[in-house]
Amino acid sequence: MKELLYKLLNHECLTREEMKRVLIGITQSEYPNEQITALLTALQMRGVTVDELLGFRDGILETGVPAILDCDRYIDVVGTGGDRKNTFNISTTACFVIAGAGYKVAKHGNYAATSVSGASNVIQHHGIKFTDDVDRLNRSLNEAGIVYLHAQLFAKAMKFVGPIRKALPFPTIFNLLGPLVNPSQPKCQLLGVANLDQMRLYSNVYQTLGIDYGIVNSIDGYDEISLTGDFKVTTKQYERIFRPQDLGFACAKPEELVGGATEEEAAEIFDAVLENRALEAQKNIVLANAAFGIQVLERGEKSIEECVAIARESIDSGNALRTFKKFVELNS
Repeated sequence: MKELLYKLLNHECLTREEMKRVLIGITQSEYPNEQITALLTALQMRGVTVDELLGFRDGILETGVPAILDCDRYIDVVGTGGDRKNTFNISTTACFVIAGAGYKVAKHGNYAATSVSGASNVIQHHGIKFTDDVDRLNRSLNEAGIVYLHAQLFAKAMKFVGPIRKALPFPTIFNLLGPLVNPSQPKCQLLGVANLDQMRLYSNVYQTLGIDYGIVNSIDGYDEISLTGDFKVTTKQYERIFRPQDLGFACAKPEELVGGATEEEAAEIFDAVLENRALEAQKNIVLANAAFGIQVLERGEKSIEECVAIARESIDSGNALRTFKKFVELNS
């Protein structure tokens, strides 16, 4: 570790293998907290490289619990978090819309860090019992089209750095890892990021991993498609700025995205969208995010207008709601 810290002080980058070894060493209590803190601080001050991020990802997946799913092509829809907008559970709701449209989804998530309700909060609120049992996970994926992977059951390394992360007043490389450590390692991902620097970083990461991806950012700082203004999308096929009107949607107001003051209020919006009784803006925001996820699954071969129509049919037909009810039945 001392050698690596000297390298960082000399403005050198660490290799993917060096970072993987460090992460594994952290899980084996090889380093004092002071050295880990110095490493995280130096990386944050300089900015994390693609290889450094992938090295920690490799270490987390190797020391964690894998989720081996009986399906070759499925998607995860996730945000980096940290935009401090306290939106309702847009990505999670979009996942059930995508599954309701007949696609497979493996949603990876955790409890809220900066909002009232994270993915695990809203899922657990409906009586779901989290599991890492592969048979139960595959039954959910096969019969409901969607499986939920609660991060704390799989990424065992995170508990070793929890106290250090809490003590530091700034985000670290670990804040970037959440979207990359889905234990089923999906070949498709739709990721929401809070700024364009993150968009460039993750775009390079996904290209290195060789998976199909879409990365979205609302220009006004949301880590998802908010429809409150223009938003940028980067995929394997294109990089483009969209307006809400390009998808046939009106602009949304920021207050229409708020997830409420309690977990119950956030869950009520989630239910309202799936039951097709939400505010028009809430429904549209979910449709937009689901549509770009569908486009990723379709390898960019369907237009975004076609994908919006597929997502809309999932809600309007009741398929999204039926998918969620089946998911609850299988996982409660």
